[in-house]
Amino acid sequence: MGVRREGRELALQALYSMDMNQLDMRATLQSFRENVRATGLVRSFAEELVAGVIDKREEIDRLIEEKSKNWAISRMGKVDLNILRLAAYELCYRSDIPKNVTINEAIEVAKKFGTEESPAFVNGILDEISSGITEKS
Repeated sequence: MGVRREGRELALQALYSMDMNQLDMRATLQSFRENVRATGLVRSFAEELVAGVIDKREEIDRLIEEKSKNWAISRMGKVDLNILRLAAYELCYRSDIPKNVTINEAIEVAKKFGTEESPAFVNGILDEISSGITEKS
C-alpha cells in the first residue's frame, strides 16, 4: 500500500475517532502517535489531512450538503461522511493531488471501510463536487 493511501486511511480513522469520542484534534493525533505504527511520511500526510479537514470543516460540510441531493449530513454514516470530508478537502485545497486520484482513492477507502453502498455514494457526491472545480495545474 502506498504512503498516501495509508495516510488517508489513518486520517479517516482519526476523524472518525474524533466524531465518535468527541475528542479535539490534538488529543486524537496524540493518541494516534502513541498507538499507531506508521512511517513518518504516512503519519505526516495523515496529520496534514486531519488538520486541513478540521480547519476547513464548516466550508467542507456546507459543500457536501449542497452537492448531496436529498441527504442531510446528519443522516450520513460517519465513515462515509469522513471519507467525503477528506476527499473534498483534497479536491478544494490540495493542488498537488489530481482530481481523479482523489476520487479514486476515496472510492477505494470506501470499499475497505464503508458499507456495500459506500463506494457509489461517495463517488456520486465527489463527482458533483469535482464538477465545480477546475483541474489543478
